[in-house]
Amino acid sequence: MDIKNIEARTDKPANGIAALILNLLFTIVSIAVAIGGIVLLAKGISDVAGAVLLIAGIIMLVVSLILYGGLNVVEPNHALVLTLFGNYYRTITEPGFYFVNPFSSAANPVYEAYKQGLLSETVKNFKKGDETSNVNESAPRKTVTLKAMTLDNGIQKVNDVLGNPIVIGAVVVWRVKDPTKAVFNVENYKEFLSIQTDSTVRNIARLYPYDLIEDIDEDEIHTEKTLRGSSQEIAESMKTELEKRVGFAGLTIEEVRITHLAYSEEIAAPMLQKQQAAAVIAARQKIVDGAVSMVKMAIDKLNDDNIVMLDEERKAQMVSNLLVVLCSNKDTQPIVNSGSIY
Repeated sequence: MDIKNIEARTDKPANGIAALILNLLFTIVSIAVAIGGIVLLAKGISDVAGAVLLIAGIIMLVVSLILYGGLNVVEPNHALVLTLFGNYYRTITEPGFYFVNPFSSAANPVYEAYKQGLLSETVKNFKKGDETSNVNESAPRKTVTLKAMTLDNGIQKVNDVLGNPIVIGAVVVWRVKDPTKAVFNVENYKEFLSIQTDSTVRNIARLYPYDLIEDIDEDEIHTEKTLRGSSQEIAESMKTELEKRVGFAGLTIEEVRITHLAYSEEIAAPMLQKQQAAAVIAARQKIVDGAVSMVKMAIDKLNDDNIVMLDEERKAQMVSNLLVVLCSNKDTQPIVNSGSIY
């Protein structure tokens, strides 16, 4: 059955309180009728009438007990999806106490999987808000929850666009938007979301490099996206992609956050050395550029103010000394020349 071709029935069913009162009265009447039949049979007033009343009372009592099965409670932020003899019956999304067809049954694949012990370890690690919910302590119910929930799918090893193996983890904040589609369009919407999250994280992560290490133009630094430097933008891409994948299942994605990102163990050490080397080279380049600028400024200042006139050989020696002083990693020791410089 494709729920896309079925208009979800969300109108309010009969009020449960009124149905309960009427059914209680019906139960009392059925008991009274059965007792009346027993009295007639016991006193021998009319065996036929007594038997008829007794049978009618028993039938009425059985019917009233069956009608109690149609009473259902829907809590806030929950939905009750019902089927009747294998066909879709109705969906109740508003909280309250209702009476529906007693032969209808609630449909929730997560609840059925829990009863059969088929929930995967991934689904058992689902979190509700900031508090981890253990399946054994917070078992699924027949109603479909509409609350925002968090899926922590752990970490997985993928390759970035450069082929470097990395480990990445993400959490997904999601909720059921259309409970009817969630129940009928996929086998188990939590399992479905978990698998699609794995696939989405893997597909998006392999489109970007982990980090920019090679030399690039300064204009490209602000445009090139990386997993480490543009995690928020990439998480938005994951959210958009995941919404497309799970939309037909009646799920909506509120947020995707990258929680873990690192090089894989086998290349973590050499990649760290490469990053350190790039940082050292960049720092040295800035130091040299600054030192050359300061040396040029010093020589120009000496010449402009006619403080001292230096030939080309002395200029070269002065440049060498200044560069040593400005670019050295250690403190230099000055030497005072008390004689002539020539």
